[in-house]
Amino acid sequence: MSSYETSGILAAVTLDKDLVTGGVPIFLARNEEEREKIALFVSKSLNAMVHDLENGCYIIIRH
Repeated sequence: MSSYETSGILAAVTLDKDLVTGGVPIFLARNEEEREKIALFVSKSLNAMVHDLENGCYIIIRH
């Protein structure tokens, strides 16, 4: 299976770097508008979905 076909969490987009740690790329946004824009662009480029954790973080997931 290629990495393109792998499912799971691919990235995180957050307003607060202290909320996310570990094994995926983390994108730090300056405000909510930028957070949303980054999440959308990353998810489109990875052919994945955005999920809002409702704590200032989005995760990008391929199901």
